[in-house]
Amino acid sequence: MQLRLPTLLSFNAGYIDTASFLAIHGLFAAHVTGNFVTLGAALVTDNHSGALAKLLALPMFCIAVIASKLIDQLFLSQQKSSYTFLLKSKFTLYLLAALISVKYLPFPEGDHWPAFVVGMLLICGMAIQNAMHRLHWVKESPTTVMTGSTTQLMLDVGDLLSKSEKTDKVAIKTRFKKILPVMISFAIGCAIAAIVYHFALMWIFFVPPALMILIYIKKDQYAK
Repeated sequence: MQLRLPTLLSFNAGYIDTASFLAIHGLFAAHVTGNFVTLGAALVTDNHSGALAKLLALPMFCIAVIASKLIDQLFLSQQKSSYTFLLKSKFTLYLLAALISVKYLPFPEGDHWPAFVVGMLLICGMAIQNAMHRLHWVKESPTTVMTGSTTQLMLDVGDLLSKSEKTDKVAIKTRFKKILPVMISFAIGCAIAAIVYHFALMWIFFVPPALMILIYIKKDQYAK
């Protein structure tokens, strides 16, 4: 599997979602709607840890997406591209999260400010990645949530199994080549985050800013 931009981005999303879930008491940084589930569970159990972060995850995500759009419009008004600025913003957010976390990990249970701030920084970074799919990576497969991609692949498998004459095997093959590496990379990111959490917790949030350097190097490898 080649280290193309989409696979790096999906690895980043899988890694951050798992790392935040494990280290910040059930907070999803990429799959933010999942926080409604964990928030609901927290409200009816004795474990209310991180409830504030889960409650504010979606509003923070929305604010970051709106900010990304406004920044993009500002650059466009100056006949420039927001592409590199948004990538650098992601790196800055991840680096701040890493620097804060290395001092306070492991985060205690409850709504303590270090865990809350780190969680919000990671959510903002993932919000930018989601926004960039609509602003710059329009032709690329989604890299943050795999539900839609999995659905499309299974529909394609169903088409192949049906042996219908209307099945466009060339189009299906093209989609498989684009989507499958992204899904595998996301899963690998999840697994690596779990391993780092177990063996090197203090450094778990240093992987995303390091990965952003590689993403920046590969920033022009996307479908235009």
